[in-house]
Amino acid sequence: MSTAHVAVTLVAAAMTGFSATSVFLRAKWVVEPMADYGIPMSWLPWLGTAKAAGAIGLLVGLFLPVVGVAAAVALVLYFAGAVVAVVRARWYAHIPFPLVYAAPVVGALVLGFGS
Repeated sequence: MSTAHVAVTLVAAAMTGFSATSVFLRAKWVVEPMADYGIPMSWLPWLGTAKAAGAIGLLVGLFLPVVGVAAAVALVLYFAGAVVAVVRARWYAHIPFPLVYAAPVVGALVLGFGS
């Protein structure tokens, strides 16, 4: 396991954890756009839980690689779904937001295979 892999995984887990916390706390800057995209507010606990589980899975993956790979793949799918939701809502200027969170997850996944 390389230093780069550990560093990128820690960044990915921290960013995803922050995103989960923002959903759980129903931060205005998160909840309002999600409502604009047509995401039901009843989904928020599930979406936050998925992100939190992914963040924990990335950290566990540093010790048990198969868990990290599963978590990273699940998070990539999650953030791809977020991009789809943004595109369906025609808020094209918001496409970069889920991609910013997905980028370190993809990096962790790629670096994990290189280790």
